[in-house]
Amino acid sequence: QVQLVESGGGLVQPGGSLRLSCAASGSIFGINAMNWYRQAPGKQRELVAVITSGGSTNYGDSVKGRFTISRDNSKNTVYLQMNSLKPEDTAVYFCNAVRTSLGRNSYWGQGTQVTVSS
Repeated sequence: QVQLVESGGGLVQPGGSLRLSCAASGSIFGINAMNWYRQAPGKQRELVAVITSGGSTNYGDSVKGRFTISRDNSKNTVYLQMNSLKPEDTAVYFCNAVRTSLGRNSYWGQGTQVTVSS
């Protein structure tokens, strides 16, 4: 199993920045991609950012140009740098790991709350 622990959430003013971290542990070998999702109350879960094992990245349209996903393989940690935050970015942010060997396996962290408000 893979354990994922998010951190770095909190309260920030509009226009501010936060950096989320996702630390992975357990059977982490062979992870194909790491993702950030977010979900606001009463809304659908939204894919925010993706980073593959090869280092390529993709972003949801709503965060392009503002968010950056990166990783530090030595620390088994993925980051989400969030700049120019807007109130509509308020959500619980979840880290997700995918491994496709022997079928698709998906793992989730517990989530970290991000609130963008004055």
